[in-house]
Amino acid sequence: MTAPPGAAVELRGVGKRFGATVALDDLTLTIRKGEFFSLLGPSGCGKTTTLNLIGGFETASSGELLIEGRPVHGMPAHTRPVNTVFQNYALFPHLNVLQNVEFGLRMKKVPQQERRRAALEMLELVSLEGYEARRPAQLSGGQRQRVALARALVNRPSVLLLDEPLGALDLKLRKQMQAELTRLQRQVGITFVYVTHDQEEALAMSDRIAVMDRGRLQQVGTPAEIYDRPAGRGVMEFIGSANVFEGRIASTGSHVDVAGAAPGVEVAVEIDGVGHLRGVDQAKLPAGARAAMLVRPERIRVTSNAIGADNVIAGTLEKVAHLGFVTHCSVRLPSGHLVLAFRLHDVEGGGAESHAEGDPVFLSWRASDARVFAADAAEPLVSGRRAGAPSTRERRT
Repeated sequence: MTAPPGAAVELRGVGKRFGATVALDDLTLTIRKGEFFSLLGPSGCGKTTTLNLIGGFETASSGELLIEGRPVHGMPAHTRPVNTVFQNYALFPHLNVLQNVEFGLRMKKVPQQERRRAALEMLELVSLEGYEARRPAQLSGGQRQRVALARALVNRPSVLLLDEPLGALDLKLRKQMQAELTRLQRQVGITFVYVTHDQEEALAMSDRIAVMDRGRLQQVGTPAEIYDRPAGRGVMEFIGSANVFEGRIASTGSHVDVAGAAPGVEVAVEIDGVGHLRGVDQAKLPAGARAAMLVRPERIRVTSNAIGADNVIAGTLEKVAHLGFVTHCSVRLPSGHLVLAFRLHDVEGGGAESHAEGDPVFLSWRASDARVFAADAAEPLVSGRRAGAPSTRERRT
């Protein structure tokens, strides 16, 4: 059996065990040619193991792995049409920048003039002209990362594997390199397989994302699909922030079409101390079933007066955090719930009410903006949450 047309990498029922530990469990995944594909999940989810299997640094315990339609089981890493960029860059400290970039071509016995021309072209592509004679120790973190990229790309691999290559950079430089990596990938047209635990990074850079947990695939989709139409509660809580209300299904209503997702049913969930909240249930839970309703903070409006909406609840504004173009509002409900709402500012700096801490406020959102899952669904992938990211699960009723 051959790989589907346009497949750069295909994993078919791939498993990997380290003794009694299951690192990957029956992973089936297709990565298309020319796409920027991210493997996303918390530490220990299996994403780096998947990368190592593709690169030939590990051998699968079961299943089949194909690169460009060719089975690669037993094929040594150096003979595969892939290159890897590691988090520590692995540059040779005794070689200058040009020699580092040329190294792979020199190992392939490419003539000196030809490999120098190719290395210089690649240094120009990563905006490092004039740095040829410098040693790695004379470069900044971002410059060393660019050298590592140039060294990997100069071999023109079919697939470039990137194992958290921005993890050692500070926030500002990491943002700059995200844009640079995306530009490079579009320009060279090579398939990038990118490992990260940073949700924002994956959303910003990827054509498609595979969300993983405990060695299993949770969902594959575009950034918009993963964020707006999560396949389960764990994915929704891991990707961005979400407010969680737990209770029981009080009643079910009409069918609702959710763009790009399975049809759902509008349901009312009875939340202790809060009342009935309406949302969309794609699992079609029966009345009386335990359920969890999740709502994105940016979908919630904060107003001084109750306004017409599917869900309206009163509370007290406990904390206001101004973060440039967005304000985080933490609202305490009488039930004890702490609800997070994001208030975006328009380019004129207006368009939203101003509230002070301690003010009574109302929260409102549409039923179509709330997702309802079984309360006993898989636990959230919280071990991968970004440091300092707000948690809206302080208290659940």
